[in-house]
Amino acid sequence: MSVPTTATPPTSDDGRDETPLEQLDRNTIELLNELRVAGTGIQVLLAFLLVAPFDTRFTTLSAFERYDYFVTLVCIAIAAALLIAPSIHHRILFRHRQKPYLLRVGNQTMIVGMVFLAAGLTGILVLISDLMFGGTAAAVAGIIAGVALGGLWFALPISRRYEAEEADPSLQRRGTG
Repeated sequence: MSVPTTATPPTSDDGRDETPLEQLDRNTIELLNELRVAGTGIQVLLAFLLVAPFDTRFTTLSAFERYDYFVTLVCIAIAAALLIAPSIHHRILFRHRQKPYLLRVGNQTMIVGMVFLAAGLTGILVLISDLMFGGTAAAVAGIIAGVALGGLWFALPISRRYEAEEADPSLQRRGTG
């Protein structure tokens, strides 16, 4: 007499012994943890940018510095909106079996949000460098920040992704995770 089993066979192709629902749960937790890290940084930057105009020195900014400030503020605000979006999506779609959708959209909004965050960080460094040392220092700071953030946050993982897909073509079909 055989004993019936209720265990679901592993369906994950990454070597984990988890069901599709367990994989979705794990991916959701990973996404939320990543969003928490980015969210803290966004809160600090946005707070700084929102109070800066109330400083008495703000009225002495050059036209370039004012435009840089405004573009930076807009970039950080867009980043905040994009990085907060997955939370409200989750609340609205809670218990409606939409985790695959939430992960896909959360992944996309987080990546785009990080692009705007990188632009905002670069803008802040340009503004502060220009205020402290002038135009040449601002240009150098902007180039260094843009290249460093672009390389560290985007070029490095994208390069690794292409290497992994080249080594294992089955990775090209993968969704989130």
